[in-house]
This record gives sequence, structure tokens and C-alpha cells, in this order.
Amino acid sequence: MTLPSPVLDHVVIDVRDRVNEAMHCFASLGFQLTPRGHHTLGSVNHLAMFGTDYLELLGFGEGGATRTELARFPAGLNGLVFKTTDADLVHREAEASGLPVLPVQSFSRPVTLDGATRAARFRTTRLDPDRIAIGRVYFCEHLTPDLVWRPEWQTHPNGACAISRVVVATVDPQRTAVLFRDLFGGKAIAERNGRHLVTAGTAVVELVPPNMLVTELGEAAAEPAGRAEYMAALGFKVRSLREAAQPLHSIAGMRTEPQRLVVPAAAAFNTTIVISE
Repeated sequence: MTLPSPVLDHVVIDVRDRVNEAMHCFASLGFQLTPRGHHTLGSVNHLAMFGTDYLELLGFGEGGATRTELARFPAGLNGLVFKTTDADLVHREAEASGLPVLPVQSFSRPVTLDGATRAARFRTTRLDPDRIAIGRVYFCEHLTPDLVWRPEWQTHPNGACAISRVVVATVDPQRTAVLFRDLFGGKAIAERNGRHLVTAGTAVVELVPPNMLVTELGEAAAEPAGRAEYMAALGFKVRSLREAAQPLHSIAGMRTEPQRLVVPAAAAFNTTIVISE
């Protein structure tokens, strides 16, 4: 037995101790961010919420509080998170497939709405990041989705409405694809022009050789930071390229192409941002 077809829940950009800088950076790119959240695990975050998925800027907590699993990674895109309604089922299936799965983790963060504070609660099943080369891959069960997906947080100055691509650089896409095949079955993987593709709801996870990534993105590509495999780029779907371009005109190195805008990784915490309609 394998898990249901993958659906992207969110992606994570690790910002380490630069949370304030990251908040201002992504606001300048036209994303509306949620108020700062404080996890019971010690980390803090800001979110850019879309229709069914979101971008998380995840950093160390105040006073130097951190999480061991975050400290070993450089700043940049480093979390690929799928939806689940049953974190325990994911754990059982991953364990049965021989994957390096960690115990289910429960945590929360307070959310204040209309003057009342409630706890947004989560359960996650994580693959061991010490044994998964591409970064942190895990599943999130939302126990209080009404505290996360709020209409007032889902409208962005750049018109972003969904994550469309998550690009992973890997020297051997076929080998890396085995992870997703073990989780979701062989039908979850397609191969096209040297790329291995995992359709995850409205988004596609692309496993791409580093040289192919550089060919597509050029100087806008992310720095490997000494890694042979790493999460490198995000694609966002927007209502209008013209609308999306307005907050980006002052971004150094931003490229306007016929059907997309490309924000260089150097301007977005080592994560290339590709915007298209």
C-alpha cells in the first residue's frame, strides 16, 4: 500500500536569525505576510497564504532559541511539505517502505483573531533530514485549518494565488525520484526532457540536474552552498504579470521575460522566484 496522491501543503524557506530581514524582503516582493507566529518548538515564522498552499519563512526564535533540525542548514528553500489528514498513517506507510521516518511530532502556535487568542495546532511526520539529501521533506496534518487559511491573509499585492513549481536540483533525478515513488507509487512520477516530475495538487515538484537549472535560470539560479542536492526555486501563479511586476521594479537583477518574471536567488534568500500567469 502507498499513500494517496501527493498534494502540496507548503514550502519552507529557512531564514535562520534573519527573520526581520526576511519579512521585509518578501513584503518587498509583493507578498502579504501573516503576523509573526511563535511555535512551541522554539521557532518563529511568517506565512504567505494562498488558496490551498502557502510559503513559510521559518527562523530561530527570540533570544537565540532554535530547533536542532534547522541549525545545520544554510538560509534558503529547504522544506517540502505535503498534506495529510493522518500523520500516523504516513508514519506507518513510510516505515513499511523502509524510509527513514521520525516519530510524529505535535506542536502549536498562538493565533490572535478579533482580540481572542487560540492555538493553531499541527501534527507532522518527518523524514530524517540527515538521511534525505534534498532537505527537509515531511507531511503536515492541520488540526485547526481555520486558523491558518484566513481570507484576510490570502490577497497579495503581487497577485500571487498559488505555488506552481518547486524545483529541486539533484545530480541524479532518477535516484532522487525513488523517494517519491516509495511514498506515492510509481504513477506519481513522470519523466520529461531530463526532468522527473511529481504532480502535487496544483503544484509540480521538479527534480532537475544542476546544469539544467543553470541553463534555465542563469545568474538568477541559487547557490548550492556546498550541496550536491538542494531545493532551488519556486514558481508562483499570479493573476497578472503586469500587476506582479509593479512591486518588483526596484529588485536588482529581476528579469522580465515574455511569459514570466524571474527574481534572482540573491534577492530572495537564495531562492529563485519564478512568477507566471
